[in-house]
Amino acid sequence: MKTNITANRVQKQKTLKSAINCSGVGLHSGDNVIMTLHPAAPDTGVVFRRTDVAGKGAVIPATWEYAIESPLCTMLVKDDVKIGTIEHLMSALAGFGIDNCYIDINACEVPVMDGSSSPFVFLIECAGILEQNAPKRAIRILKEVRDEEDNRSGSLSPNECFSVSFEIDFESQAIGHQELYMEVRADRYKQEVSRARTFGFLHEADQLRKMGLARGGSLDNAIVIDGDTIMNEGGLRYGNEFVRHKVLDSIGDLYLAGAPIVGHYHGVRTGHAQTYRLVKKLLADNSAWEWVTLPIEDTVSHSASYTVPQRAAAASV
Repeated sequence: MKTNITANRVQKQKTLKSAINCSGVGLHSGDNVIMTLHPAAPDTGVVFRRTDVAGKGAVIPATWEYAIESPLCTMLVKDDVKIGTIEHLMSALAGFGIDNCYIDINACEVPVMDGSSSPFVFLIECAGILEQNAPKRAIRILKEVRDEEDNRSGSLSPNECFSVSFEIDFESQAIGHQELYMEVRADRYKQEVSRARTFGFLHEADQLRKMGLARGGSLDNAIVIDGDTIMNEGGLRYGNEFVRHKVLDSIGDLYLAGAPIVGHYHGVRTGHAQTYRLVKKLLADNSAWEWVTLPIEDTVSHSASYTVPQRAAAASV
């Protein structure tokens, strides 16, 4: 394997050029939330900071070490401090290759906005993207890792770029069977999945509200299905918006690895908790992955171009 890439042939880490903020409602809490994205130094990673909480628990890196299994959203916990519904924001940051970012938030949940990652893509583009003087590292998959449960499964396997495929199958004729494959690049991410909204069934929403959840959910921030009928007045943004949103979620959940992935992810009727378990299983197996320094994009298809730095411990991802 070649390891002689010159500095100008290596991708650099990225952060935001300037701070930018937004406000919205929490999907499950119903709380009004103010959130600000800040630039961060190289090797910072993505880090949430609860501005309404004092103490060390207020600062939570967005990595698998601080995630917990949660079926309804992706959630981080540190010293009993929680930040939930991070998946759409994480997906936008991953889709646009943002390595370093501080996220200040005054509540326990990222605002749901319109139920997609498009508002966060807009924030990133408005703030601007700054290339930093540090090489971009990634986790390259060396062998297949799987997590299976009943009729659901998720897997990561070797590939020369980051790609995602997903399959869903619902009895509702409004959804049915859908499949999607895509190579994850900023342009394709924005065009093909960023506008895909979260979705759920009306009877499930009623049950969640009785449990004190989904308090902020509405037709303004989710696709709601009643039997075989889509209740949203404007209909769908994509013909297969449902599977596109599952791809969007997967990209965000996989970013809990703490770095970009060079490999292929395939999901079959899976969700947040199972994807978290897959990331955890991957990083626990030192034979399944390695650190690489990413070459510039026009050479990413050539495996011999990757630089393999000295291995670091999985816990430092």
